[in-house]
Amino acid sequence: MRSRITTYLRTHWHKLVQLHDTPHSISGGVAIGVFFGVTPFFGFKTLLGILVAWGFRCSKVAAAIGVTLHDVVIPLMPMLLRAEYGIGYWLLHKHQWPHKFRVEQLRLHEWLHWKALANVIWPTFLGSLVIGIPLAALAFYGTLRIVQRYQAKRMAAEAAAQEVHLEDIG
Repeated sequence: MRSRITTYLRTHWHKLVQLHDTPHSISGGVAIGVFFGVTPFFGFKTLLGILVAWGFRCSKVAAAIGVTLHDVVIPLMPMLLRAEYGIGYWLLHKHQWPHKFRVEQLRLHEWLHWKALANVIWPTFLGSLVIGIPLAALAFYGTLRIVQRYQAKRMAAEAAAQEVHLEDIG
């Protein structure tokens, strides 16, 4: 299991650093993707990430990769959503934590009302902002450093290869 996760991350990072774009554009795309990866917009995360990346002139491919990076934590998604809901509820209800849910309390006909959904979605979205913004900032600066180093190495290797090629000609 661990090797599959490592392989998944390695494959996506290789795709990311090999993009032909500026480090800031790639990093911005990843940050936007990571931000939308933790939001509760199921089914729309990738589309929103690409649209926002396009609006900010960041790499759309990097945004799509950033959104899919949350796939690694899919088994932990219920806990993440619960934490987001708790944080959002705490912010909206004068620093009171939400009541604990019990399975017996979950009645489908009550959850199908718009008011019930709004009472859950709004705090979850607010909590996702609190978690997503710092994660996006970390993703931006971490990706920026990695991409800058990779592109500097690539430029040095290309310059060395060009020198060798010119020496062979001359």
